[in-house]
Amino acid sequence: MKYKTISLRKENGLAILTLQRPENLHALNSQMLGELGAALADIEREERLGGVILTGGSQCFSVGFDVGEISGFAAVADMRGFFRESHAVFERLEELEKPVIAAIAGLCLGGGCELALACDLRIAADNASFGQPEIKIGMIPGGGATQRLPRLIGMTKAMELLLTGDYVDASEAARIGLINKVVPAASLLEAARAMANKILQHSRCAVKAAKLAVNGGAHMDIKSGIAHEARCLDVLFATHEQHEGITAFMEKRRPVFKQP
Repeated sequence: MKYKTISLRKENGLAILTLQRPENLHALNSQMLGELGAALADIEREERLGGVILTGGSQCFSVGFDVGEISGFAAVADMRGFFRESHAVFERLEELEKPVIAAIAGLCLGGGCELALACDLRIAADNASFGQPEIKIGMIPGGGATQRLPRLIGMTKAMELLLTGDYVDASEAARIGLINKVVPAASLLEAARAMANKILQHSRCAVKAAKLAVNGGAHMDIKSGIAHEARCLDVLFATHEQHEGITAFMEKRRPVFKQP
């Protein structure tokens, strides 16, 4: 498939997914959402790919949903359809069996921040800033921030960001747990690749099981979550990779995991 609003590059077991609407600061419109969904389906099918880096490049991640497109909706049903599509794409990103790292530079606002929230890990350049400014134009987030943000950084700080529309810089975002780490802008993609490659060294089955356990348990009470973790471990215990990991540990050597 040829993409017009994104690019997809596959290299050394990684998919590099880049937003490409620079003239609109990578604002998310219907076409981009559709192309993101198609790219994620492609990535999911390809077994040799063990992880994803999602980025907007070195200048801007995304300023959010395309307000120009939204302002042209003639009916509530049009808006509802647009945000349902965004929910489907963000959920597909969140539920992808392969780890997804957002590499964020510049502005990461509104729907762009919500896109980053759907990723597993977030690395930010020191020039990045984050916010949910929808309240300033009489709206609320439509891509899941009212639900994902409190779960990630806590109710109190999330409520502050949602109700004031204020931005936070990269260092503050790291302090409150919105992102994993801050790196110099010039080394953003390099840092994302380094983290992805560290994950790729591990058992693909174990990485998949860890994601399933965390994401599934996040919507359960603690007792149900622990039972869900046990089921994930039961499945993992029967794999060749788990046997190799334990054997290597006992033999005091590095495990050799089969890679597609």
